[in-house]
Parts: sequence; C-alpha cells; structure tokens
Amino acid sequence: MDPIVHIQGLYIYQGDNPVLHNVHCSIHPGEFVFLIGKTGSGKSSLLKTLYGVLPCRQGHIQVAGLPVHALKPKQLPFLRRRLGIIFQDFQLLMDRTVGDNLAFVLHATGWKKKAEITARIHEVLEKVGLSWTGLQMPHQLSGGEQQRVAIARALLNNPAILLADEPTGNVDPDVADEILRLFLDINQAGTTVLMATHNYHFLDQPHKRILKCENGYLV
Repeated sequence: MDPIVHIQGLYIYQGDNPVLHNVHCSIHPGEFVFLIGKTGSGKSSLLKTLYGVLPCRQGHIQVAGLPVHALKPKQLPFLRRRLGIIFQDFQLLMDRTVGDNLAFVLHATGWKKKAEITARIHEVLEKVGLSWTGLQMPHQLSGGEQQRVAIARALLNNPAILLADEPTGNVDPDVADEILRLFLDINQAGTTVLMATHNYHFLDQPHKRILKCENGYLV
C-alpha cells in the first residue's frame, strides 16, 4: 500500500535559514506517529510544509496522493480537503455556534444539501463525545471541549490523515490525556495520525512510531 506521506530530500527554510535538512520519511495508512523535538526544532514547520503553508523550496513531498512540492497556490484547497488539521489554539470562529462552525467548513468544501450537512455535523460531534453542543457558542465550552470541536471539524471530510500541531498544549494534563485517548480511538478506527507534541509521557503508547526533530534533522 502506498504511503500517505512520502518525503524525499526535503529542506525546510525559515527565511534563508534551513530549519530541517535532507528529510526522508514515509507514513503509511493506519499509522500513529508522534513528532517530538524542542521548541524551534522544526516540528510546526514540517507540518506547515505538509499542508502547504510553507512552500517546498527543495525536495519532494507526496501527501494523500498529491505532489505538494509541485502544487500551485490555487490547487492547495484540493490538498487540504484530504487532510484534517488541528491546532493548539483551536481556531474556532467565536461569533457563531459550534454547529455553524462545522457547517461553514462543509459549505466551503462543496456540501450543498442541508439534511446531509446536518447529519454529518451530528455524526462527527457524536464521534468526539459532544453531540449536545451544536447550539452552543465556543466561549460556553471548556478548553478541552473546544479542542474536541476542532477535532470534529477536522474529521468532517473523512481525511486521509490528521495533522495535529500540539493539540493538547492549551489544556490541563487530565484533559490532555482524554484528548490523546480520542486520537487513539480515531486511529483505531482507521485514520492515520501525525501528532506533534511536548507531552513526552504520551510516547509510552505501544506500537507507535516516534519522529524527532533534532539538530536540524528528522530522526
């Protein structure tokens, strides 16, 4: 089976300075991979390159069947529809309900029928244990609940892979463990996960691969 992420000879730059050198890596369907490293070591830069925020200036990247290194800016939405992206700071729209946050994404990715949109929103909220939140405003939810909404949003279009950038960085330790268990359940159901984290006790999970950004290299 072809890898979901395949990287060859990738160099990642911040300005003119290389952050990561000569990255070679593959992630296969169904894997759960932790990405670790010190602050500034290149974790977020690697994820941003995978979903096209940072341009690929040197090397080749294949993600979910698309050659990221060769995509034009107008083609990036096609890439992002195949990915689920989760951030540390949730990035919910605070002026609308949870349901409207999710509907906004579905409308933006081509969903038209109201009944199908409503059913899909209910399905993903139920999957993250928040079926009751559709009419709530984000500020009415705890940090952990907001992150669960962000995970539900990432699942809307059945992504090939979830890219999670420090998804437990803004929640309490007990809530962080709950969020990890949710990711593990999602992975167990078949979705590939790449999670950048500083929570090193997460790494005790059996049968999970660990990639580390260290001294300018991915090891």
